[in-house]
Amino acid sequence: MPSLKEINFINQTLKDLVLISGLSGHETRVRNYLNKQLKQNALNTKTDVLGNLICTLQGDDKLPSIILFAHMDQLGFIVKKIDENGYIRVERVGGVPEKALLSQDVVIVNNKQELIEGVIGNKSHHATQQEEKYNVNKISEIYIDAGFKSKREALRNGINIGSPVTYAPYYKSLKNNNVCGSSIDDRAGCAVILSAAKSLNKSKNRPTVHIVFSVQEEFNLRGILPVVNTLKPHIAVQVDLMLSSDTPDMINSSDVHLGKGPCISLFSFHGRGTLNGVIPHPAIVELFEKVAKNKNINLQRSVASGILTDASYVQFANEGIATIDVGFPMRYSHSSREVCNINDLIDLKNLLVAVINKIDKKIKLTR
Repeated sequence: MPSLKEINFINQTLKDLVLISGLSGHETRVRNYLNKQLKQNALNTKTDVLGNLICTLQGDDKLPSIILFAHMDQLGFIVKKIDENGYIRVERVGGVPEKALLSQDVVIVNNKQELIEGVIGNKSHHATQQEEKYNVNKISEIYIDAGFKSKREALRNGINIGSPVTYAPYYKSLKNNNVCGSSIDDRAGCAVILSAAKSLNKSKNRPTVHIVFSVQEEFNLRGILPVVNTLKPHIAVQVDLMLSSDTPDMINSSDVHLGKGPCISLFSFHGRGTLNGVIPHPAIVELFEKVAKNKNINLQRSVASGILTDASYVQFANEGIATIDVGFPMRYSHSSREVCNINDLIDLKNLLVAVINKIDKKIKLTR
């Protein structure tokens, strides 16, 4: 069982991260927080043109190098029009589910980086006609009410075309070390590899590890590519959510359960417009499974369609990279209230550190 100190650290780090609004392409505040945390632990960082945050932990050059990464952006909206009466129209950024949007609290980031609160309008029940009750509003029909009386007032408050919008930051603890938040995807992954970086920095006789917090994953899944092309790692380990199947609506989809440990993906495929996915490198799968068994960490196995991560493109970079998706079970993906388990995050962090420390010259990366 994780110690109370470990639970409190991951919980507080995740809470801090979730309460920061950071739309794809607008990750500055998230990056600043992570950068500060790394520097407080004497870890040097750099940022590239796109905004990826990179921290290299030098190791044995004779061993294959690793990139361990998670995305720090979140999905949301971008302002595309302000009506003359002050209502704000938006375009989706990422896979935002329209059916879960009406009445949601949101925040708009103005030109002074202040958060302006708003709510997505929902037609009054008393005026809703029978034929409307089961309809899902299209994004073109959705508007944000921030209380403005006019377009001029919105502009005066620093909101304009292109202003980023996200779900209102939210975080709370549930029973059994479960937590609920507005951007668990993938701030939980960021919390995990931030903790892993601190542990790996103390390790000896390990490979070089490039810790990366990437941008624009929710937009086009390619923000990490310039980093990979520059660093040229031999192994890529991507940390993100795995779809939990322990709710009534997901019961037949897989055997991944919240609170039962971290996961590895054995197969992912998007299949909706983007014909891409990941079949992980067998040597890396074998390594994760062996280490998990030796460390007595329950490692869940995931196979899922409709999933696409940065790793899908990373694996084809340079001469090809031995790639694997690992992660934590999560419920209610891409909604404003995602749920994960703190114990799963701690076990995932411990597994990542143990796996990386186990890599030696014997590992075979050719198939």
